[in-house]
Amino acid sequence: MEFYEGKKQIINTSVSVVLVVVIGALVYLKMYKEPNEEKAANAISYAQLYYQADSLTLALNGDGKHKGFEKLAKQYDGTDAGNLSHYYEGMSYVKMGQFDKAIKALQAFDGRGTLLGYQAWGTLGMAYMETGNKAKAIEYYKKATSDKTDILLTPMYLYQLGLAYAANNQAAEAKASFRRIRDEFPKSMQAKDVEKELAKLGDIEN
Repeated sequence: MEFYEGKKQIINTSVSVVLVVVIGALVYLKMYKEPNEEKAANAISYAQLYYQADSLTLALNGDGKHKGFEKLAKQYDGTDAGNLSHYYEGMSYVKMGQFDKAIKALQAFDGRGTLLGYQAWGTLGMAYMETGNKAKAIEYYKKATSDKTDILLTPMYLYQLGLAYAANNQAAEAKASFRRIRDEFPKSMQAKDVEKELAKLGDIEN
């Protein structure tokens, strides 16, 4: 009790500050964030329909009534839909062959270890290869192949990683990438081409 009396003002002030922060967070969540998330999810659905229909210009820029991914990413920054807009924006630009814009958009996307996150990294690798930046391409292909349990994307990007290493005159690293496909993903589509790529690198037997 003596301790409390001596520190009463500090303790009471600290408790009050914590309460203000907690209450403020709850108010923000209920009054702003949740309604904004719902609004953003509804808004992005129109752009997604255009993307699925390969109407990429409309998907990116909107149709005059509904906004496209570029504006949605800015307007709903901080929401799941705003984050996802960066992904779709980047993928749209890749399809359009505008790789510098694709790189900028995909780098802004936070996939947080999701399937889309690995796909975004792999697509960044491809975009960097298209711009001639092999080192960056290798960096992102390596990220895209970090999930050893993914039997679809990992061998696909491992193959691209091997090609990128080969193009960058890193034969040892290229061989290691192709061998991983052969040894870890023998049933993948890419496995049937591994021996051919290894032969090109002078690794005929192993």
